[in-house]
Amino acid sequence: MAERIYQDFASFWPYYLREHARFETRVFHYIGSAAALSVLGWAVLSLTWWAVILVPVAGYGFAWFSHALIERNKPATFTYPLWSLMGDYRMFFLAMIGKLRPELVKAGVIDHPAHRPDVTL
Repeated sequence: MAERIYQDFASFWPYYLREHARFETRVFHYIGSAAALSVLGWAVLSLTWWAVILVPVAGYGFAWFSHALIERNKPATFTYPLWSLMGDYRMFFLAMIGKLRPELVKAGVIDHPAHRPDVTL
């Protein structure tokens, strides 16, 4: 396991964004986050409690696919599981309300070679 160098979420957040520099990676994360929330909502509303085990499958399936084939890095989930989950949903909700760009700029993602200047979701 990689050495943990971040002591709090605030210092982890810029690293998390840099690990998601490619627009396509972020889109797959958004799909996974939305799918996980949808499955959770369905399981709760339908009282289908066994379906709760599908929540991480829905969420992490899309995310890990994007890290393996698009971003080509190791998901932060393996080293920082809770902060990575928090980062997923912070990034997701900031993108949905149009407030992610300033965070990407602060983290240095906008200048990253993998960043597409035409999109900032």
